[in-house]
Amino acid sequence: MKDTAKETSDAEHYAAIGHNPTESGFKQALRASSVVLASFVVLGLGLGVIISAHHLPWWLAPAISLIVYAGSVEFLVVEMIATGASVGAIGFTTLLVNSRHLVYGISFPLQNVKGFWAKLYAIYTLCDESYALNTGPDRNTLSHARILWVSTFLHISWVAGTTAGFFIGASFLSHLEGMDFAMTALFTILAIDAYRAQRDNVTALLTLFSGAVGIILAPGSMLLVSMGTYTALLIVRFFIAKSRGTLPEHQIPAPENNTAVTAAEDSTTDQVKTSSLTFTHHNDPQENPHD
Repeated sequence: MKDTAKETSDAEHYAAIGHNPTESGFKQALRASSVVLASFVVLGLGLGVIISAHHLPWWLAPAISLIVYAGSVEFLVVEMIATGASVGAIGFTTLLVNSRHLVYGISFPLQNVKGFWAKLYAIYTLCDESYALNTGPDRNTLSHARILWVSTFLHISWVAGTTAGFFIGASFLSHLEGMDFAMTALFTILAIDAYRAQRDNVTALLTLFSGAVGIILAPGSMLLVSMGTYTALLIVRFFIAKSRGTLPEHQIPAPENNTAVTAAEDSTTDQVKTSSLTFTHHNDPQENPHD
């Protein structure tokens, strides 16, 4: 009976988290990533159309999506290539935009991936979506094959969508005017939505100032200089706010363990003293009417 109850409990648990350990890694990955794969193809189509609109060679579509494979920054890379930006500027911009990936390794189940080259590929293809799919409540039980197949499916769908998008754009959308402005419009809308979600006027002013610095000082490397300036200003702003005690709650460092332990000890000591005084009071023979 206990074994049956345990099996039922395990089945309910795996059903709740969408993970069945009896399935092959291939099937698990396909079931977990199917919806994301469709969205990757659609977004890839958009990137391919933009590459075509800039009149870049067709092979750049699969090359960028296969080698760079960095999500939204690929749209920036296309614009930078079209304007003749240097390789250093492209690399530095990619590092700044995707620096969030540096902390993904803390909870990504890389220890479940076996083999040097397999680990290297899992790291290389790490993106927001593969991280989300492989770091759920069951991340410590995910198999080597499941993790790698998720990364592989996402990679293939992105390359396929981008390549198809280039030829669709070249065949059916080449006559449309303004397609090369699509990327600029995309990031403008994203910036407006971000500001509406959190109206931070200081951040908006820092952004405009950084853009102006890039345009004035280095028109040929505007994006690189602007992003570097913006990053430096954000760091300075953080330390100023920290020294003034005006950091938002989610940025306030957690109290040190020693402080917490000391506070707990003080609280415990006060409770003991109070209990002792109460006990002494109730056992004082001078105040006990029954003695």
